Amino acid sequence: MNGQTAPALPIIHLLSSGGFYGAERMLLDHCLATPGRHQVLFLDAPPELIVRFREASVDCRGCAGLGELIHHLRQRRDERPLVNTHNFKGLLFGWIAATLLRLPLVITQHGFTPRSRKQRFYNWLSLQLCRTASVNRVVCVAESIAVLCRRASVRADKLQVIPNGLPAASAQPRHTVDQQRWLAGYVGRLSSEKGPDLFLDALIPLCQQQSQLHAVMLGDGPERETLLARINAAGLQERITLPGYQTDMRVWWTRLDALVISSRTEGTPMILLEAMQAGVPVVAFGVGGIPDVIEDRHNGLLAAALDSHALAQRVETLLNDPALIRLLTEHARRTQLDRYDLPALAERWSQLYIRTAQEARA
Repeated sequence: MNGQTAPALPIIHLLSSGGFYGAERMLLDHCLATPGRHQVLFLDAPPELIVRFREASVDCRGCAGLGELIHHLRQRRDERPLVNTHNFKGLLFGWIAATLLRLPLVITQHGFTPRSRKQRFYNWLSLQLCRTASVNRVVCVAESIAVLCRRASVRADKLQVIPNGLPAASAQPRHTVDQQRWLAGYVGRLSSEKGPDLFLDALIPLCQQQSQLHAVMLGDGPERETLLARINAAGLQERITLPGYQTDMRVWWTRLDALVISSRTEGTPMILLEAMQAGVPVVAFGVGGIPDVIEDRHNGLLAAALDSHALAQRVETLLNDPALIRLLTEHARRTQLDRYDLPALAERWSQLYIRTAQEARA
């Protein structure tokens, strides 16, 4: 080597996106923390998302379609870039391009959303493509996703579970206690898979019983008007509010007394890890990868999937037990630091990329 350092491995990420949500947050942190020359190609994305990545010094650009993607990868073919895909459209386009150009291919499975016949077909096709010889690695962000891959006969030697992680907090937010107002929060897209309707199923009757309880739903999406109508019909428009999509959660971590995750499906939610790091207790349905992270009454509270009554009971437990909150948040911070710390997980990703590239060259 004559003392020369080997050039960084080129890694091209493919993602179709509607905004800065969990997968986008994971990918931005991933590019900043994991060794390599990362480039993100957005197959669809709002302009502000591309700006956000560029402001963080991540190389990225829009990509108009499959033809442009193939042209771009063909221009870089001599570098032998590794392609990493991050959702169904990215997977499909990436699989076609990597197969055509014989490039190493990693598929990151963030989770499956079987909310419609079309989505169920996408999930099925995604799993079938994972089985093909063109795919070198399938990385699942939660063990529950890996189980689905195994059931679909994806080869075990292709599969690896690497959960999402967080960089170290620059400064821990200080929670401000309001004795007259206890605030439960929903954070996420207002769409069926995230269960905003189930959040209201739990919180509306609880707010009617507990005068100090308020709720906030942070996010936007297709169910917004339906949710507002339900809140208004219950006469709770002053106590359950929808401020819209938030670009910065830091101020909310100082206000929330609990994060409530009412999702129907999940991988390893970034917002769960953020709450744990910020010292905000979590109440959640035990779906997807959440039980991999949360141990009931140790570092959070779990309710059976889709059981809004049980979810309400867990919120009420927190509301009435400050000592339990202190215990849960202390253990949650330790769990996040020990098991979901981004630098350690980035090193696992780096080794996976290196092995995949070496095997592809062999």
